[in-house]
Amino acid sequence: MARAAKFKQRCVMCKQNMVLMYSRRQFPICVECHMKKIDKPVKDAKYKKLLDIPREFYLENLFLRNIKESYLRFDKLSEKQIEAFERTVKEMKEGPKDDEE
Repeated sequence: MARAAKFKQRCVMCKQNMVLMYSRRQFPICVECHMKKIDKPVKDAKYKKLLDIPREFYLENLFLRNIKESYLRFDKLSEKQIEAFERTVKEMKEGPKDDEE
């Protein structure tokens, strides 16, 4: 099975930290800068409840950070984004799966 090439690139915001890149299309932003960008309060009660998860989950998962960033940018999320967000949070709460059955 072919694996995607990985390379490192400097963060475009702080210019100090290195970011592991999987594609040229990926925007190189480090976890610290991304967290600064999404650490803003959520005003809508529906989304506040949805996006109120432990900070560690955001630190570990780029997808969760991207969803919160999308909400902060557009003030709404699609139903599919909400479903995927909830599914990912549920999987992270359950922990790693054991495939030894």
